[in-house]
Amino acid sequence: MTNPSATISLTPIRRAAGLFAGLALGLAVLAGCSSQGASTDCGLDACTVTFERGVDASATILGVEAKLVGAEGDQVTVEVAGEQLTLTTGQQATEAGGFAVTLDSVTDQQVKIRVARNAGS
Repeated sequence: MTNPSATISLTPIRRAAGLFAGLALGLAVLAGCSSQGASTDCGLDACTVTFERGVDASATILGVEAKLVGAEGDQVTVEVAGEQLTLTTGQQATEAGGFAVTLDSVTDQQVKIRVARNAGS
């Protein structure tokens, strides 16, 4: 005969574990990214994208596509969330589709931008 008070129900523990696994997967998908000719470093609300110059470079980050359109001197043109932006180093963030976009650096080999979700979006 078993003692009902000695039997521990694992159902709530299994539910919690399943919920945790689902949330972790959801966050990974939201923060997930893919790229071609670029590398990314993403958190939950912002990504740094480093584009290689001289190639067709793009990255999908935070659910939007970012592309390097062109670069000349310290000025670059990128497309983020379907909007084309011209950025210069040291310039304040420019709004594009609910994101704040800044140009971190430009070299002969790379262009590095930061794309962050706007707080109100």
